Amino acid sequence: MLRRGRATPQRRPPFTGALVLAAVMLPVSAARADQGGASFWLPGQFASFAAMAPDPGWSLPVTFYTYGGSAGIGASLPRGRLLAAGLKSSLQELFLQPTYTLDTTILGAHPSFSVAIVPGYASTSANVRLGPLSESRADSVFSIGNLSPTANLFWSADSHNFMVYVTGAAWNGNYDPNRLSNLGLGHAAIDGGGAYTYYNTKSGTELSATLGFTKNFKSASANYTSGVDSHLDLGASQFLSEKFFIGAVGYYYQQLTADRGQPAILGSFESRVRAAGPQIGYNFDLGNGVTLSTNLRGYTEFGAHDRTQGYAIFATATLPLSGLFKAH
Repeated sequence: MLRRGRATPQRRPPFTGALVLAAVMLPVSAARADQGGASFWLPGQFASFAAMAPDPGWSLPVTFYTYGGSAGIGASLPRGRLLAAGLKSSLQELFLQPTYTLDTTILGAHPSFSVAIVPGYASTSANVRLGPLSESRADSVFSIGNLSPTANLFWSADSHNFMVYVTGAAWNGNYDPNRLSNLGLGHAAIDGGGAYTYYNTKSGTELSATLGFTKNFKSASANYTSGVDSHLDLGASQFLSEKFFIGAVGYYYQQLTADRGQPAILGSFESRVRAAGPQIGYNFDLGNGVTLSTNLRGYTEFGAHDRTQGYAIFATATLPLSGLFKAH
């Protein structure tokens, strides 16, 4: 989900409401230790402006996400009922996230609700162990990923913005425990956390941090339970003009408790990964006070353990639906 916070009316620039939704978050999941190195939480889905609320009404953040990564030939990852070594994976997903923000407050906060619909394509190759033998295998899938509803509350005090959220997997997407490539997790999950954004509208400086935790439930089809995960998403940006900003992003993902159900040879199987990269954003004036916000950010991963390591790119455009309807 991508969002931003609500500055006080007298200080809020006219483009802020749309920009909010373009630079930041997709509280949704993607299939990527957690079982098979695949977590419910998609690292990097929160970035800059994470704690700033969208304008009231309907909006539609649309994000294209691509990921490519691999694990060394000596690293084995359980994928469903398979044990894969030397795994290479590629993932492309389109996040469609209709969002509604209420023009009211709850406990002094502005509530926002959304649901993520995620069609995508995944391809994977690996050496798969079959008892004492192994064979090279590759497969792919084009389908729908997890359906993920999210609820948020946003608070604002001058340049300081706060947000709490809860999200989860309402539907597990396309999952087969006998396949290397999946767009669903094959199990339920719930994730919650909060964010802080410092945004100085006079200087155009912004800093954001989002911390959350994931509780994974048992996958009955694979007889596997992933451990509890933690994730920290970071973003910093500087406006160079009223419509254009540049900055940096990063994330740190760390599994806190061991999996249950993995082969004994893998030990506790607790994954982690770090990443950093650049970002840019631009806001297009569509007329009648309506703004189309865009954001592009990329991550290079490092320090991965029990998980693939590679790169991730997010390209986002946010349609302010309520503003467009009013304009016409």
